[in-house]
Amino acid sequence: MTSHPRPAQLNPPLRAVDVIAKKRDGRELSAGEIKSFVARYTSGEIPDYQASAWLMAVLVRGMSRAETAALTRAMLDSGEVLDLSQLSAAKVDKHSTGGVGDKTSLVVAPLAAAQGLVVPMISGRGLGHTGGTLDKLESIPGFNVRLSTREFRRVLDQCGCSMIGQTEEIAPADRKLYALRDATATVESPYLICASIMSKKLAEGIDALVLDVKTGSGAFMEREEEAADLAELMVETGNRAGKKVVALITSMDQPLGTRVGNSLEVLECLEVMRGEGPDDLRELCLNLAGWMLYLGGAAQTPELGKTKSGELLESGHALEKFRRMVELQGGDVRAIDDPALLPGAKHTVEVLSTGRGLVTEINCRLVGIASAVLGGGRARKEDSIDPSVGLVLHRKLGDPVSLGEPLCTIHYNSETRAAEARALLAKSFTIADTATRKKSLIRRVIAGGS
Repeated sequence: MTSHPRPAQLNPPLRAVDVIAKKRDGRELSAGEIKSFVARYTSGEIPDYQASAWLMAVLVRGMSRAETAALTRAMLDSGEVLDLSQLSAAKVDKHSTGGVGDKTSLVVAPLAAAQGLVVPMISGRGLGHTGGTLDKLESIPGFNVRLSTREFRRVLDQCGCSMIGQTEEIAPADRKLYALRDATATVESPYLICASIMSKKLAEGIDALVLDVKTGSGAFMEREEEAADLAELMVETGNRAGKKVVALITSMDQPLGTRVGNSLEVLECLEVMRGEGPDDLRELCLNLAGWMLYLGGAAQTPELGKTKSGELLESGHALEKFRRMVELQGGDVRAIDDPALLPGAKHTVEVLSTGRGLVTEINCRLVGIASAVLGGGRARKEDSIDPSVGLVLHRKLGDPVSLGEPLCTIHYNSETRAAEARALLAKSFTIADTATRKKSLIRRVIAGGS
């Protein structure tokens, strides 16, 4: 009697419902389960309703560090990872979790490039009360943030820094999952935030990353401990991917600098790159750039990197790099020297103090909402951006103010929007007789290896 070998037992296909149930029950998913789920959702095989259930399970049950790293890798592998090996210098980027008046990217990218590093920065747009780097750049007439990956490499090769939006090829799983998170109230999960940010950053082909994780009334993570937890998660995720990563926990209890609004913030960045500008904005830019230089091997310590960065501001080399980037990305370089060529609002009105004493609190989130209401951000997803509007602060935390003195000036084009913003800003400032203790701009530093 002839015997026949039994056919090999095939593994049954992974069912989406089993992955959902496993996470719902608080059990740890394997890297293979996460990779399969993300790939099948990105391709359309898994429907939105099942992905929504999985996202909610992640929000409620959380993820381990290994799961978060696996999710980041799966989202990264869903698209193209840029190959910048033809550029010999170290590739270093910086990312902020978002805030009000947070414009440091426009300064630190050319600063690091002026020291010989390559800064491939894929940035985002404003969301809710926070501003977006791409919206600020687009207030420069002609500036193109929609470069192909080929054009992106060309600009990097010629000036060392380029700032663009997420391309179709970069982390398509993130683009699809983020839209679903926005619709299912799962945006706030630190594990999903980490995977979203880090998948895009790792796709840039970088060697190192500096994270600016905001905390305070104008940040998504208002409590410092929450911000620190997210920072540690992102640092470890980057380390697992073989990258050097450091996170600075920084204050967002008041707007950074004095200007909030797209063209107004570009103007303030130009002031900093001329060696001027507000102390807090300049200080944070120098610290972030110092760490970029250190991680990129251009400085022996972050402190020396900070010193070198200050010299690059004073010498004008950072401004020249910014000018070159603007030129290569189609922007009108005349606006660098003549601010009148930047978009300007038709009207201004002051918000006056109704008391006297010291500014003891600024509700930073309300200030950001006021700017968005004016048209400077997206108070609603469908809103379009007016690059000319915003506000200029005349008083910040700890400053003295008298009755009737201006707290800020609103730059506006719509009387209706100005009235709404004015009401929000009137509630944003708290004035009292006794000063509160000022918190440091940089709360702590969380460093990792590679």
